[in-house]
Amino acid sequence: MRVVVRFAPSPTGFLHIGGARTALFNWLFARHHGGTFRLRIEDTDRARSTPEAVAAIIDGLEWLGLSWDDEIVYQSGRAARHAEIAWQLFAAGRAYKCYCTPAELEAMRQKARAEKRSVRYDGTWRDRASSEAPSGVPPVIRLKAPQQGSTTIRDHVQGDVTVTNSELDDLIILRADGSPTYNLSVVVDDHDMAVTHVIRGDDHLHNAFRQTQLYHALQWTIPEFAHVPLIHGPDGTKMSKRHGAVGIDAYRDLGYLPEAVRNYLMRLGWSHGDDEIISTEEAIQWFDLDAVGRAPARFDFAKLDNLSGHYIRIAADERLCDFVAQRLEKILGQSLSGSHRARLLRAMPELKLRPKTLADLAANAVFLVKPRPIRADERASKLLTSETRRRLAALLQLLDRTVWQSAALEASIREFAAEYRINLASVAQPLRAALTGSTASPGIFEVMEILGREETLGRIADAVNLPAAT
Repeated sequence: MRVVVRFAPSPTGFLHIGGARTALFNWLFARHHGGTFRLRIEDTDRARSTPEAVAAIIDGLEWLGLSWDDEIVYQSGRAARHAEIAWQLFAAGRAYKCYCTPAELEAMRQKARAEKRSVRYDGTWRDRASSEAPSGVPPVIRLKAPQQGSTTIRDHVQGDVTVTNSELDDLIILRADGSPTYNLSVVVDDHDMAVTHVIRGDDHLHNAFRQTQLYHALQWTIPEFAHVPLIHGPDGTKMSKRHGAVGIDAYRDLGYLPEAVRNYLMRLGWSHGDDEIISTEEAIQWFDLDAVGRAPARFDFAKLDNLSGHYIRIAADERLCDFVAQRLEKILGQSLSGSHRARLLRAMPELKLRPKTLADLAANAVFLVKPRPIRADERASKLLTSETRRRLAALLQLLDRTVWQSAALEASIREFAAEYRINLASVAQPLRAALTGSTASPGIFEVMEILGREETLGRIADAVNLPAAT
């Protein structure tokens, strides 16, 4: 049997972080088994489904690197097929027309509540003759579900889960306006797409019982199920906006690399021993459903940050340079020159050692491309006193004669500090403030080499000539 799985989001908003993990698990399972990963857009809720949401889902999957096989299936375009199956069930006597009005259904619900029974359809029209149908009332089509016994889901994550059939009423499969309902559409689409494994959130577990009854009624092969626990926030409650970013697009905007998010999400509810850093290639080799846990996973932003820092450190400098350049152009409101990009690339091996996100990396790199004169922040400004500016003026003459390599620059500045009988920091810190506008940066001698002779001397001169802090 060739494995076929699907990710089937409803396009009513962004791609939620939980949906992204579901897509990832499906993708890994398919790739592990040499199978097929398909994408189905469940856009039957026409009032809430939007083209923008569809685009956001596709964009999010592409950013994560989760490529799907075959064409995208849009559920809304298959309504006629779904309705056809509903009428087939009716013709086979496995479904029936129900003429209950909204008022009758509400009375049914109120009676059940008053008698402290579960609220469910009571089968009023299950065995009534069509000759009793009221005129002018369009019927719905209901599945004639089994009333005795039980329905069991054999789930790869949850184990065997059983519900008595008396707890499930006769499901509406076709509305009075002729439109199919969710559970019918899902079953028909999964069958027609030859889906072998349904991997989704455990909030769909209740649907699985109804869908199983539909499979039995249609005499179709039931796919294997795996209902994955939901993602909770750090406080143990369902992940929501109050916990921070919940859309996958937000993580991209915050500056996380897609491989870091993939690694974090695959470890959120699935494990491989004590391994924390798992490459995509390793995940494809190792992933299977038997290692997915039953308990909800808690989202830990600190762990994501640590993973993100790791992937930034091992990323190619050229790739990081492209990402950072895009962010810096937005910060500065102008395109970077070729010399600016070259400067970024030279600095990247040092710049990428500490940041957790691309946003941090860009913030740390902005001094490299800022136009002169460099505006020092509050802490750095305090270092540029009248005395330190006089030293920088004297240092200019020495640096102008120095070979422009970090080792030679360090030797010259150490010589300068010794001559003035001051420690190295008393020169290096004001120099850092003049060159970067900050009190923190990569090694100052490396910064000078990266900036180049002309830019370095120009920035020092600017600092010497600007009004000093007292």
